[in-house]
Amino acid sequence: MTEVLAIKERASALAPCNKKGPGVGAALCGALLDYKTEKFALTRNRRMGLLYRLLQLAVLGYVLGWVFVVRRGYQDTDAAPHVSVVTKLKGVSVSRAEDARRRLWDAADFSRPPQGENVLFLVTNFIVTDKQVQGTCPESPSVLDGICVEDVDCPMGNPVVHGNGIKTGKCVMFNSTHSTCEIFGWCPVENDTLPRKPLLAEAENFTLFIKNTVNFTKFNFSKGNTLQTNDPTYFKTCMYDPFFSPSCPVFRIRDMVEAAGETFGALALLGGSISVRIEWDCDLDQPAAHCQPRYSFILLDRRYNFRTASYYWDSQQQHYRSLLKLYGIRFDISVHGQAGKFGIIPAAVSFGTGIAFLGTATMICDLVLLYLDAKADFYWKEKFEEVRMGCGTTWES
Repeated sequence: MTEVLAIKERASALAPCNKKGPGVGAALCGALLDYKTEKFALTRNRRMGLLYRLLQLAVLGYVLGWVFVVRRGYQDTDAAPHVSVVTKLKGVSVSRAEDARRRLWDAADFSRPPQGENVLFLVTNFIVTDKQVQGTCPESPSVLDGICVEDVDCPMGNPVVHGNGIKTGKCVMFNSTHSTCEIFGWCPVENDTLPRKPLLAEAENFTLFIKNTVNFTKFNFSKGNTLQTNDPTYFKTCMYDPFFSPSCPVFRIRDMVEAAGETFGALALLGGSISVRIEWDCDLDQPAAHCQPRYSFILLDRRYNFRTASYYWDSQQQHYRSLLKLYGIRFDISVHGQAGKFGIIPAAVSFGTGIAFLGTATMICDLVLLYLDAKADFYWKEKFEEVRMGCGTTWES
């Protein structure tokens, strides 16, 4: 009776291999419904245990320290705020030209373009060519294409390269030592004698008012860089200081230049360009008072100038102009920022990523045990086990 039962059990075990049709489908259905679990091998290896814990601590430090604390990975962010910038420059200076004439410069004179833009040019030095009128005159000897020896060097109708007009075909004396091509243009030609010192040196004490507002539309949050106060004299008396007065948006020009790593006197002579960068990094899980801007100043260029002219007619209806070559400091104001607020989706993603990273500790330790350890063959045999089943099939776990 026992032998009969054993034969029946062996026959039933081999049935899926010997039967056709429905037997194969039943076997496949059974395979789909099987539940497979991993086999764990407990390894008494202190070195691997220490490595495993160190890797886990490193992953936890990265996830908790960097992802959650530093990068605030649990927050939803808005990195494209709508910004508004308004500037206003104030100050008065007096310049004295070579002819001893004095001229008063105020905000309407030394700021270009008109106030209110996020790009501002402050005049610190200038060269004046007064009473120019259209006519013929010798080209400046400082222009290489204007130097000549005879008329053939000045072909009529050709513009002077980097010059001030059109050649008339004549070579004339500019002074006792230089002969240049005669041109048709604004005469006399531009004066190129640069003062030895900046004519508007007092501009270092001018003040620049920068009003900036950011709006993070994703969170319906707006904030400005000006202190909310009922004192009408506050903005007339305060001066920005990163430690003592960080909420005052009034900046002294000298302080801005020095913060960019340059001295005002050196930059004022030939001009330059400074980037004013305003950065907002707002954690909206904190009170709104903690959302404050940070200012940085970067020197972009040590030379900057351009030309402008004012036109007028005299009593004889003769058309004149006064040409100004202006040197000064260009301020480029840019605003950048981001705001973050707790969100369930980014928090879940960051937490899930951290859990996934913990699996790398196991993977690394397995690779070390199976391929680098002195007893790698032993660990390999203990980790993987061959199970032989019916029909000559071998399964390896």
